[in-house]
Amino acid sequence: LGLKQLTKNPWEGVASKYPVGSRVRGKAVNLMPYGAFVELEAGVEGLVHISEMSWTKRINHPSEVMTVGADVEVQVLAVDMEKQELSLGLKQTGTNPWDSVDERYSVGQKVTGKIRNTTSYGAFVELEDGIDGLLHINDMSWTKKVVHPSEMVKKADSMEVLVLSVDKEKKRIALGLKQLQENPWDTTFQERYAVGNSVTGKVTKLVSFGAFVELEKDLEGLLHISKVDKEADQGGLTVGDVVEVKVVKLEPTEGKIGLQLTKIVEKAPAKEGAPAPVAPAASAEPTPPPVPPASA
Repeated sequence: LGLKQLTKNPWEGVASKYPVGSRVRGKAVNLMPYGAFVELEAGVEGLVHISEMSWTKRINHPSEVMTVGADVEVQVLAVDMEKQELSLGLKQTGTNPWDSVDERYSVGQKVTGKIRNTTSYGAFVELEDGIDGLLHINDMSWTKKVVHPSEMVKKADSMEVLVLSVDKEKKRIALGLKQLQENPWDTTFQERYAVGNSVTGKVTKLVSFGAFVELEKDLEGLLHISKVDKEADQGGLTVGDVVEVKVVKLEPTEGKIGLQLTKIVEKAPAKEGAPAPVAPAASAEPTPPPVPPASA
């Protein structure tokens, strides 16, 4: 026996009544973690998958955009008569803001946005509701070696940036902060730190291959261990030493300055537990053999 056969199958004619691409109204009847079920008529429901709810926002649960019992407009995306399944879309009833993003943002344009989130490689800047741009860590400063974006920006900060590129197909906007200022490597630094110039700086870090010397705010040069000799070293470099150095290498495209120690201008006060000083380059003179112990 059959009971459902006493009434007409509501799925008969669904494909022609709700063709793909058509917009229809229905009622949200159930919310699941993966989507929402919308009733189009008695016995006919379709699923709005969570990925079809917004063009721009990352939806964690359907309850963020709709409630049970709410009347909603959706678009039919697919019809499977054999499985009696309807795929519906909510975002398709609105305009995709990425379709015209290149009309609102162009390369070289200055824009203001809010820092929405930071990662190890950069910061996401919200330019408008649902449209973010990426401020890469390499585009934050011409001179400062930025280890993490939090050194330069903070979440919820409002800031001005420059649009570097727009790709509406991949939904990407590249932003720059350092590009709002003139690149000192193109002008100032090439004159100030020309090879052969003598400058003064402070030792900020000791490493196995030498020391980093701060020449000015956010600008460091590398004093390689091979460029430290006994006469100028005076017992080894320590962090905080003020030194006079000579520029031996300038690489503007790489943002690197190579230095050679001329003399230590001022020694930093000794601190307990400080790292070992940078040893001077090995002398070319051979080390004399040890004196043998006296015979018994």
